[in-house]
Amino acid sequence: MDRIKELISKMTLEEKASLCSGADNWHTKEIKRLNIPSVMMVDGPHGLRKQEGETDHLGLNESVKAVCFPAACATASSFDVDLMERMGETLGAECQAENVSILLGPAVNIKRSPLCGRNFEYLSEDPYLAGRMASAYIRGVQSQGVGTSIKHFALNNQETLRMTISSEVSERALREIYLPAFEEAVKESAPRTVMCSYNKINGEYASENRYLLTDILRKEWGYKGCVVSDWGAVNNRVKGLQAGLDLEMPYSGGYNDRQIVKAVQEGRLDEAVLDEAVERVLNVVFAGEEQHRPEDISDKETDHKKAADIETECAVLLENNGILPLNTDRKVAYIGEFAEKPRYQGGGSSHINPFRVVSALDAAGEKGRSVTYAKGFSNENDSMTEQELEKALRTAAEADVAVIFAGLPEIFESEGYDRTSMKLPKCQDRLIEEVLKVQPNVVVVLHNGSPVELPWADRRSISVAELIRPNLQSGQIDPVIVGTLSVSSVVSCSFFCIYIDVELFALKAFRLCIFLNSCFKVCNCDGCLKNFKCDAAGLMIFYSVLNFFYYFWCLGCYSLCCFFYCFYSFLSCRCFLNFFYS
Repeated sequence: MDRIKELISKMTLEEKASLCSGADNWHTKEIKRLNIPSVMMVDGPHGLRKQEGETDHLGLNESVKAVCFPAACATASSFDVDLMERMGETLGAECQAENVSILLGPAVNIKRSPLCGRNFEYLSEDPYLAGRMASAYIRGVQSQGVGTSIKHFALNNQETLRMTISSEVSERALREIYLPAFEEAVKESAPRTVMCSYNKINGEYASENRYLLTDILRKEWGYKGCVVSDWGAVNNRVKGLQAGLDLEMPYSGGYNDRQIVKAVQEGRLDEAVLDEAVERVLNVVFAGEEQHRPEDISDKETDHKKAADIETECAVLLENNGILPLNTDRKVAYIGEFAEKPRYQGGGSSHINPFRVVSALDAAGEKGRSVTYAKGFSNENDSMTEQELEKALRTAAEADVAVIFAGLPEIFESEGYDRTSMKLPKCQDRLIEEVLKVQPNVVVVLHNGSPVELPWADRRSISVAELIRPNLQSGQIDPVIVGTLSVSSVVSCSFFCIYIDVELFALKAFRLCIFLNSCFKVCNCDGCLKNFKCDAAGLMIFYSVLNFFYYFWCLGCYSLCCFFYCFYSFLSCRCFLNFFYS
């Protein structure tokens, strides 16, 4: 620490400001005259996305080959903190071999909606589970001398308009739902860095939110590490620095460095605040430099085996109607292109260039089991030709059991945008329904990082079994299907039958009530809307009735619509209920 303070005392104002932003997409800046090195960060969380050529932060350009581990939606389903810590240790060792100082993960944002495009990268909707698993991951990685960056702090629960959206939240919800996972990980495992999110929180950008970055993170939780921005999340650099944002990533062309210098010179920024930020950045830099083991070499074959073992521990059997495990003597048909080209990770910045991929067909071949195969549908989009459907039906009918490999193509589920529905591609639902007509013994293997609607799941009379394996390579499903592995994991988020069951849908109808109440001012009772209770089906009826009366309103029947809403508000009002039951 004394060494770092001495270095800071020797720096010019411009040098201090320069250390508060990256040198490029992935490196911190160096100062050669003071022997301050540059260290590298790479995307995670379930593998290394290290780029050596043209770089980007969205996963567009190719990265070096790396072992792809299960995504967070899978590992959280194991509920196994020891497993998570072992995975972290292996990832940390791989970082050492690649001269990486910071692995950007884990991602612990709460799965507020099943439609969030990045749910595959998040652990759970349960703050306790997310916090425990995140803490274990951090302990594992940092035990190898490599830092982590817990993200995205905080309330980054959707991809739509994530750069500008304001997450409006009460203090109670913030403390009970959205912060506990971060708090647990920060207090228990002390991640080397914390990454702030893109979004606003109650109207203020997370990167400029002093209440979040200083009052809560540093003063309440006692965090001593470095706060780094998400890539491109900085809005006002000087305000961010004052709020507690130490390091801006990536490089901003020197513009924000000059803004810092100017603010200090004009007296708008205390240089002591800048010195504190530089000190925290240097702590990260020197920790990475001092704990680096240049002699380390990764054994990708061994690590791939570890990843495969972890994957099998994350399998989840949603329902078994007596079909599983499969007798290896039975004639089995694999249907769906996911059996040949599995989808085992999500799209975006966490996308890994895998060292090895083992498909379900590969695994069956390695075990000497003969299975028939039909492509059925594409694994890239919602498309299926009639010829492909006919071949799939013939293949299914000729077998004793049909195993359908279904799921979400990457274009349906990725960082940068949210899903528009919980549905599988239409061609997949159609194929499953058609196969059920010709084959009573069906197993469905899902490739998805978030819940999907299963409209065919209630076909009990023909014994349909569903299996979810969030983001696992299809080859690891083999021991689950044939029964050499006892499946014991459970999904780490609610698996809704249809989207109307999601609480957020009910919330939309509730907000409509609030909107109408504010428009018409028909009830002044404070308990009216606060005590409004109704299930999703009731709200759907309410929605439909309101839409019906909307047309009357447009035709000039304003009084009729007002009467209906007055009556509904009166029925929901606490004062009416108290009167009714008294």
